[in-house]
Order: sequence, then C-alpha cells, then structure tokens
Amino acid sequence: MIKIVLASSSPRRSQLLTQIGLKFDVIEPDIDETDGINLEASQLVKFLAYEKAHFVAKNISKNLQSNEKCLVIGADTIVEKEKILGKPKNSKEAFEMLKYIQGSWHKVMTGIAVIDVATMKGISDFEITDVKMKELTDSTIKAYVDTKEPLDKAGAYGIQGLGSIFVEKINGCYFNVVGLPLSKLDTVLKKFGVSIV
Repeated sequence: MIKIVLASSSPRRSQLLTQIGLKFDVIEPDIDETDGINLEASQLVKFLAYEKAHFVAKNISKNLQSNEKCLVIGADTIVEKEKILGKPKNSKEAFEMLKYIQGSWHKVMTGIAVIDVATMKGISDFEITDVKMKELTDSTIKAYVDTKEPLDKAGAYGIQGLGSIFVEKINGCYFNVVGLPLSKLDTVLKKFGVSIV
C-alpha cells in the first residue's frame, strides 16, 4: 500500500485528486515562494512544485517506517502574459491583473513534482495551457473582484468557478488551468509504480 500526500493548501487540487479516486493526506508546505523568482516561468513552477514536495517529504521522512512507501505530490501554478502573474495580494492587484489579461491570450503553467519519501528521489514536470479571455469592462472586473473569488488564484480568476464565464477558449489541458494537470500527474505517478486506474 502506497501512502500519498498532497503538499498543498489548495482546495481545488484536493478536489481534483478526490475526483479521480485517490486516497491521500494533505500537508501544507511552508516555503518562501519568492525563491527562484528570476527563473523562466516554466522552470519557476517546476522549482516551486519541487520545493513544496521536498519540504513535506523531508518532514514525513523522520517518522516513516522502514517498510512504508509514501509519495508526496507538489504543484505550483502561474499565469504568464509577457510577465509572470501569481496570486494577487489584494483586490487592487486582482483588478490590475484581470485588466491586463482581458481580451487576450495568456499561458497558464503548472509545475508538478512527485517525491518518494524513502529515497528522496523525485521527478518534476510542467504543463502549459493557452487561455483566451474575452474583453471585460472595468465594472465587470470590479464586480468579479468584489466576489473575492480571484484573491487566492493565479492570474486572479478561477476557471472552475464564476471566472469560467470570462474564458472564451482554451488550447490544452483544462485541469492544468484549475491547478493540477491530471494526465501529466498520471504519467509521473506511473514512473513510481502507481496506476490511478
């Protein structure tokens, strides 16, 4: 029996893992997300996903029994349109992010990392999805920001929530935009001998 731990405080990632039938525990990582800020976007999400998984794996390893097998999953999502957009710090920043990406294409990148706690060996990868957001008026953006939905989401919108009405089209993995590319995760987990199906 392999124990799986999600190194994330994101309820959306938990929902996605539950959706595909995985049994898992959740441990929130405590890392400085400003580390690696000078990296390119794709490298940054891989780095932060690995840092999250490594933080949790290191703490678990102290209490791991010799015959136990445990995998830790870390993930990190950002939005990129010429510059990197993480989670907005406040309503003003959320408004500015949405104003910046409305009416245009942007990229959503999620890095994932899986670490075997017993060996501390890990694999990291990332997924990119192109998203086209329709044109939004300032009053629409303000009304959306007032719902508070954008405040804990990269790029200041949730494709799985009310923000879905602003998305015209996507090219790539939908679940990547939610925060965890499930197909990519399945590929990585198989390398550790875990089959979701």
